[in-house]
Amino acid sequence: MVSAIKQGSDPAAQDGEPDQRPTPDSADAVKQDGAVQDVPEAGDAATPGLRHMAFRARIWQRRALIVALRVARLVRTGVRRFLPGLRYLGRALQRRWRRSIQFRTVLTTLMLAVTSFAVVGAYLSNQIANNLFQERLTQAESETRYNVKQVQETFDGAQVTDQSSVITLVYDTLNAVEGRGSVIQRRYVFEAMPEQTKPRNRWVESRASDQLTVSVIPPELRKAVQQSGKDQYWASTVIPVGTEDRPGIAVGNKVTFNGTVYELYLIYDLNTAQQTLNEIQSVLWAGGAVLVLLIGAVAWYVTRNVVSPVSHAAMVSEKLAAGQLQERMVVKGEDEVARLGASFNHMAASLQEQITQLATLSQMQQRFVSDVSHELRTPLTTVRMAAEVLYDARDDFDPINKRSAELLYNQVERFQSLLSDLLEISRFDAGVAVLDAEPEDLLQVISHVIEGAAPVAAEYGSEIVLTAPEGAVVVEMDARRIDRILRNLILNAVEHGEGKPVAVTVAVNETAVGVAVRDHGIGMDQAQAARVFDRFWRADPARARTTGGSGLGLSIAMEDTKLHHGWLQAWGRKGDGANFRLTLPLRQDGGISESPVQLEPKDVTNPGAPGSVPAEQDYKNMLVLQAGAARPAPVRAPEETP
Repeated sequence: MVSAIKQGSDPAAQDGEPDQRPTPDSADAVKQDGAVQDVPEAGDAATPGLRHMAFRARIWQRRALIVALRVARLVRTGVRRFLPGLRYLGRALQRRWRRSIQFRTVLTTLMLAVTSFAVVGAYLSNQIANNLFQERLTQAESETRYNVKQVQETFDGAQVTDQSSVITLVYDTLNAVEGRGSVIQRRYVFEAMPEQTKPRNRWVESRASDQLTVSVIPPELRKAVQQSGKDQYWASTVIPVGTEDRPGIAVGNKVTFNGTVYELYLIYDLNTAQQTLNEIQSVLWAGGAVLVLLIGAVAWYVTRNVVSPVSHAAMVSEKLAAGQLQERMVVKGEDEVARLGASFNHMAASLQEQITQLATLSQMQQRFVSDVSHELRTPLTTVRMAAEVLYDARDDFDPINKRSAELLYNQVERFQSLLSDLLEISRFDAGVAVLDAEPEDLLQVISHVIEGAAPVAAEYGSEIVLTAPEGAVVVEMDARRIDRILRNLILNAVEHGEGKPVAVTVAVNETAVGVAVRDHGIGMDQAQAARVFDRFWRADPARARTTGGSGLGLSIAMEDTKLHHGWLQAWGRKGDGANFRLTLPLRQDGGISESPVQLEPKDVTNPGAPGSVPAEQDYKNMLVLQAGAARPAPVRAPEETP
């Protein structure tokens, strides 16, 4: 340590930093503040150098940590940037796979072609490699037998006794063996067998070609040769040639010279065979790749010719479904695809003709209904005036004529209502119905309808319970049409409610208002609920109408709801009554996300609470109508029944 310091081998000094530590050569003492200090010992002088080395080690450790953190940050940034792109590409490929027959066909064909050529190419490559190896092995064994025989005959016929002659004979004989074979290069390794009593004239221990040693011979081959008699063995090996290693075959035998048994290995270079195999494999795989691409191109062309008419047919079908009945497919040729296109066009023409006929017939029917309704208004007005005269004078008639005048008046009123409904339906069918929407308070309209239905409810012995939120519910609507919808729903519930309470519930959310009209009458099944809005439909055709309806009320209500861009839905169950739900958007330019009122009533799952009223914190305004009298009702708890 002392000599190292004296020679200036401190690491700090080697890094270019000046060594400011005192040394014995600089001075015997250092003056500081007027005091004389002794020169430190060599060990004390080495301590700062060690500390400096530790300090620099910590600096490099920190630098390495910083570099590692930066690399990790770059990796994370790259992953964040490329991962969304890979995900998008994967989703795009999946979407393309699902939607395109051509893409699936071409990709499947390519995958099958690649798999097939990989299997066939691997098999052919393996077979070619085996054939080349077997050919070279057969040739190597044949040449080895011949050369070993020549070597043994030369050794047996030699008449040499001195050392130089023996060495010269062995070297010349082995050099004659070495050289280029008929096809493949040949080298040798000549090694005396171990564990032999060394004779006096054994002057050759081992001999090998340039850059070869006995280590290139596999131990298994040496063991087999040593334990054999005059049999020949071979093994694959690696031959060092210059700076590269080449594949080769080592063939071993025994020879005897001057009483000493030697192992003679002839090593054949297979580099030319390996190069031939590599060229064959390159041509094979390149040809396979080109052939796969050609197969993909052929598959794409064929599937395009087949799929294009199908895609065109799908596009034409979509246009036909959208009402463009004049669209047709382009037919080319006389093959199966052309026949498909011709059949499709014939079907489209037939459908167009039938749809046109049906549309014409529907227009004729609508015009007929409209014309008949208009033509009946004048005679109906005359008949109604006569019926009113007879009805006003009914007290002067005998009982039979009095009853006849009343029936005539009632039926004329019903006929006039039916005629008005027919005219309204004809306007809907003609597409001339106009929505006159203005901001209105829906609760006022509902209260007006309930008050108008009070006499009918009193006649049936039912009460109408209105449950609504506190304050006004302003909706952009046509008040006349909404009044007609609610009147139809409430009167229908009273008629089929069997004298039980009818619950009218109003609720509001961010986008819509919902009105549910619930009765607890005979109810209806799911099939009847699906047809309840059909024109002139009755659940039981034998039943007569008791409220004078025309059979078009719910149909007109559905059309009025569609004008408001709303929903009108029905639910029913035999014995549990029915529930009709009207959902309207708060604004006509807004949509409906969901209805604020449940279609299936809650009291179905809770039979003990028919007509139950929500809690006070949810709804505070209630109006109960019973026997034609309207009165405010106190708010009840949810478990109470009105």
